[in-house]
Amino acid sequence: MKTLTLIICMMMVNTFILFDFKKGDEVGNWAVVNDVVMGGRSEADFAVNSEGNGVFSGQVSLENNGGFSSVRYRFESLEVIKYKKVILKLKGDGKAYQFRLKSDLSHAHSYVKDFQTSGEWESIEIDFKDMHPRFRGRVLNMPNYQGDRMCEIAFLIANKKAEAFRLEIDCISLK
Repeated sequence: MKTLTLIICMMMVNTFILFDFKKGDEVGNWAVVNDVVMGGRSEADFAVNSEGNGVFSGQVSLENNGGFSSVRYRFESLEVIKYKKVILKLKGDGKAYQFRLKSDLSHAHSYVKDFQTSGEWESIEIDFKDMHPRFRGRVLNMPNYQGDRMCEIAFLIANKKAEAFRLEIDCISLK
């Protein structure tokens, strides 16, 4: 099943593979950012497992006003105007997550789309036009993502409860 998923990911027409863990893309640019930056106590890790997938896992804590964990990947700014959506091939744990992106690292806000995982391998498609701007959890009164440039992608869990989590990622592409 995993081999088939990789083949499908690599063969999609008019698709740009942003990150594929099995191709040996540099995982050193992925960074975990937890609520400890604001005094919280959540803990997380990001690593590549024996199947060649990125695994974001840990424990969200509500202690000390905590409540989130994230992992982000920064890269040289890309023009993405010819694409309309992000495709995530992943296996979650049945919990809700956010997919986030930045069009410019100088911006404080990210463009965000919430998604629910099923506990099975799945392909989640997120239209650029459905990604709304947020800063520290607040939705901003600005236009949704225009799909012009991209320089950071991230996954975040913040379900307002203390919980263990695990998100396994095969590949991330643009279509």
